[in-house]
Amino acid sequence: MAARREKKHRRFRGRRTYHGCHKKQRGGGSRGGRGEAGLHKHKWSYTVKYDPDHYGKKGFTIPPAVAREIRSINLRDLDKICKQKKLEKINVLDLGYEKVLGTGKLSKPLEIGAKFFSKQAVKKIEKAGGKAVKL
Repeated sequence: MAARREKKHRRFRGRRTYHGCHKKQRGGGSRGGRGEAGLHKHKWSYTVKYDPDHYGKKGFTIPPAVAREIRSINLRDLDKICKQKKLEKINVLDLGYEKVLGTGKLSKPLEIGAKFFSKQAVKKIEKAGGKAVKL
């Protein structure tokens, strides 16, 4: 007896009687539509059980290559650093920071250089008699 070169069902593909009743396999009707059709209608129980996140907003994330974090430092920390090193002028970029925030007080007038300042930080620096210099 000769061995078959291919599976028997390959020969019947495309023949109308391969599936029994030829009407059943004609379109997407026997499976309730094609693909994800009917997920809001007759396949709703499937959606709820197996794919609950199919509908609705998914959100957005900034790609890590584009996103940049602005490192910030507070006035109280700058005041401590200036007391220890006995400085009158300080550039926060040299410390690895870009922005000065307004938490804390300045004990003496300082000239602070940074890329960004919060409104409160500028008020407090000027109130202490110092200067906020944008770089």
